[in-house]
Amino acid sequence: MKRPLITVLAAAMLFSPLATLTAQADEVRSRMIRFGYGLNEQSNQGRAAKLLAEEVAKASAGKLKMRTYAAASLGSDDQMQNALIGGAQEMMVGSTATLVGISKEMAVWDTPFLFTREQQADAVLDGPVGRQVMDKLEEKGLVGLVYWENGFRNMTNNVRPISKLEDFSGIKLRVMPNPVFLETFKLMGANAVPLPFSELFTALETKAVDGQENPFNTILSSKFFEVQKYLTVTNHVYSPWIVTASKRWWDGLSQTEQGIILEAAKKARDFERQDTRAEAAKALAQLKDNGMQVNQVSDAELQRMREQAQPAIQQVIDTVGQPLFDQVQAELAKVPE
Repeated sequence: MKRPLITVLAAAMLFSPLATLTAQADEVRSRMIRFGYGLNEQSNQGRAAKLLAEEVAKASAGKLKMRTYAAASLGSDDQMQNALIGGAQEMMVGSTATLVGISKEMAVWDTPFLFTREQQADAVLDGPVGRQVMDKLEEKGLVGLVYWENGFRNMTNNVRPISKLEDFSGIKLRVMPNPVFLETFKLMGANAVPLPFSELFTALETKAVDGQENPFNTILSSKFFEVQKYLTVTNHVYSPWIVTASKRWWDGLSQTEQGIILEAAKKARDFERQDTRAEAAKALAQLKDNGMQVNQVSDAELQRMREQAQPAIQQVIDTVGQPLFDQVQAELAKVPE
């Protein structure tokens, strides 16, 4: 008696190379994922990392176990990025600014005064240009998954309140080891000192540097108020974080595993942005309560700073190319007021 054709075909497919590949693509194996980040567990970054690990475990029925490492315990952003490229670490979240030396297109997010509202940042980063910039990382051994939010950066120091451009003069200011940040604050008149974030608190405490610039949330969670007196609201740069994976490791995952991790990263992104924005206003109030003297730079002085920063903006354009910069501006123009 002849077997039904469908049974024969099913049996043939079961043992075919295509069926084997499909099974592998759907497979979820038990894995340990090391996920590093720079801030402490109580920070917005720490809370989002915890949610990410929970979402990955839930979606994989516990097979994908993500262990999070806070407070730069796996190294600075630069060190972790190199570990990912070499396959010695699986995942991390860190600043886009420290990736510029690896992928020059990342410099576009360092443009001074590029965004004025979070909604602009969301639209551009989550849109086609943001994806295009992220995808360039694959050539260098990294896989970009999603952008998280660090937030608008503001100034702190121990010398004087910064109310006008001239107040930057002579201040030893820690900046990220990033050429655009260095150039921007040199143009402002500060003595810009490149330093990894993991070394920053000690440098402020020992007065190796006078000041630094970070979002309110980071200033609070890192307890910079203990070693800084003046806080100036400038919103001079919107600073994204980026969740990245080792390409060497990522390429060894099944499609299902990749999908689980990517969807969890998106959920964590949405949570992290809401959390960061809700925390920012509270953080500013708490920084005042902890004794920081806060001032807001006037619109007229901000415009002077923008004009002073034009050579740094041109440096970004020279680095990333006029077409990419124009694409970002075109996407910005689409965002409703």
